[in-house]
Amino acid sequence: MSAGRKSLEQELHAEGFPRTYVWQDAPNAFYSDHTHAVETAHIILEGEMTLTHSGETRNYGAGERCDVPAGIVHSAKMGSRDCKYLIGEK
Repeated sequence: MSAGRKSLEQELHAEGFPRTYVWQDAPNAFYSDHTHAVETAHIILEGEMTLTHSGETRNYGAGERCDVPAGIVHSAKMGSRDCKYLIGEK
């Protein structure tokens, strides 16, 4: 695990996200509207993700973070390269 990733995980733990893990999606992967039972934080490590929720669509690149509250309907589309991101759940 890189020092940068370890530091990001420590930050998420300090914010009350007890579970963290890395997820990777293939280029152009798409998740249609769905919800999660828990709040999630996504920190992009590589690639790009476009997230839509609450009537807004925003692109996130490496080093950026997007949070999704529990129960909020959202969708996500990855960019033209693999997208690797750190997820925190609480």
